[in-house]
Amino acid sequence: MKDLHNIRGRAWIYGDHLNTDVIFPGRLLGIVDPREMASHAMEGIDPSFIREVKEGDIIVAGENFGCGSSREHAPLALKYGGIQLIIADYFARLFYRNALNIGLPVMVCKNLWKRTKAHDILKIDLLAGTVINETTAEEAKGIPLSEFEKKALESDGLFQLQREQLRGKGL
Repeated sequence: MKDLHNIRGRAWIYGDHLNTDVIFPGRLLGIVDPREMASHAMEGIDPSFIREVKEGDIIVAGENFGCGSSREHAPLALKYGGIQLIIADYFARLFYRNALNIGLPVMVCKNLWKRTKAHDILKIDLLAGTVINETTAEEAKGIPLSEFEKKALESDGLFQLQREQLRGKGL
């Protein structure tokens, strides 16, 4: 189970309106293996991303992260590419739900991307909604996870939580 109180990682900074086509190119929708999807993550905006991203890194972005199509490929590519958390001013509704479905934590924290530099080290408590930039010692307050989101992430996603609930009912 992921420790939702203690997430720590290196920041990747992006601005507003990062759409699913730059997160994962639409021309590659035929790819079904998440590891292969990961090899194309962010190539539409940052070709160096997949070469330099490390397991446990964090994306920090502006408004409307994941806008565009409703494809699940975008959060899958990021999760399997090593991203453990995405923090943004706000998310496109379908991207947010797709991330939760697959167990990729997302957090709303206004203007953090404007106060964070690439490769700063962040420590996040998703349950309290707090972010500490260990590089600058600056603190920020975001929106804590709801009880529903907490349960889904503790089960590695809403799909897995539903499977567990069905098994518990003998279905």
